Amino acid sequence: MLSVFTFRRLVRASAIYDVLMTAAFATPWTFLLMREQLSAINVGLGGVPLPVFEPFHLLISSLLGSVVMVWSVLRILDPQPRFGRYDAAARVLFSTWMAWALLVTGQPVLWLFIVPELAWGLAQSLPLRRAAVREGARA
Repeated sequence: MLSVFTFRRLVRASAIYDVLMTAAFATPWTFLLMREQLSAINVGLGGVPLPVFEPFHLLISSLLGSVVMVWSVLRILDPQPRFGRYDAAARVLFSTWMAWALLVTGQPVLWLFIVPELAWGLAQSLPLRRAAVREGARA
């Protein structure tokens, strides 16, 4: 069981991780640069080059990146336990869709996203101490 203080640090750390991993998704230009790197990593892991992204694909990736960046800044500035719980739920959803894509495509680069997503989701699902839960309600 975690204290609220420890849990808040965990929520903030997961948000910082998200900024580092997602910033390149926030614009079409930065995503195109990152896509090349991800494609090379995927090939290095035994997969095939990633497909070329058309403008619509870039729009979707940039929307995702923008939303995650805003959500991350919120959790950095105000790492409430309830935000950690919502983030855990979002990570389960993200992991589910990434696992589906892994099953459909077999692209090994997806493991580099699935494993941390599941780890952060599990960590933010851990129970809080009873006293910590009451304390967190006031925070």
